Amino acid sequence: MRILVTNDDGYHAPGLAVLEEIAARFSDDVWVVAPTEEQSGAGHSLTLTRPLRIRRFGDRRFAVSGTPTDAVMMAIARIMKDNPPDLILSGVNRGANLAEDVTYSGTVSAAMEGALAGVRSIALSQVYAREGMGDTVPFDAARGWGQRVLAPLIDMDWAPRTLVNINFPPLASDAVKGVRVAEQGLRDYGRLQIVSNRDPRGYEYHWFGLGPAVGTPAHSTDLEAIADGYISVTPLHLDLTHRESLDMLAARYR
Repeated sequence: MRILVTNDDGYHAPGLAVLEEIAARFSDDVWVVAPTEEQSGAGHSLTLTRPLRIRRFGDRRFAVSGTPTDAVMMAIARIMKDNPPDLILSGVNRGANLAEDVTYSGTVSAAMEGALAGVRSIALSQVYAREGMGDTVPFDAARGWGQRVLAPLIDMDWAPRTLVNINFPPLASDAVKGVRVAEQGLRDYGRLQIVSNRDPRGYEYHWFGLGPAVGTPAHSTDLEAIADGYISVTPLHLDLTHRESLDMLAARYR
């Protein structure tokens, strides 16, 4: 099995090394094609206004000067075009990708691009408890549980254009309660904060931040799974059509 490993935290991110370790437990044919720099929040964006550059770091190791989507497209269409991957693993992201995070996440979007190309794709993220930890975020839960969580997914049949989003709770590996398959949650948009200040030259700047998360009340979403100490496994699909509204809208145009 040929595995492509990518992320949105950049080629040198510690979570990428963790994911390589996990991938190596399933295959000795692991390729790394990741963005050169951090691309958190890039979503499913493509680079269209400047050329992309590929830097080779070694056998089956490459960095792409673009977004996570760029990296996956370059891997499939150029770097690995003669021998495409059988599985794409994206992560392990430094921080959660829960609920509406999936719409902003470069980690999840890399898996989306893989799903569009017909490749089994899984996004993995490590939740952490404190802000501002930088590269000191502990990946203990992901490292300890990654193989156990992935093994059942690799062997199962997948519906077309679907992907799986996995989040590990901010716990030591031996404190994780298990795995919970959960639907995507939704948080209160009021969690968004905008931090404003002035730079040394006197110009105002603004920086997006996140306030306290307000989750959904039911204990069936990814948010509650993580809060309860479980690993969340959420199937996603790329068809955004709201089918319940089709007939209602069609009636408006008769």
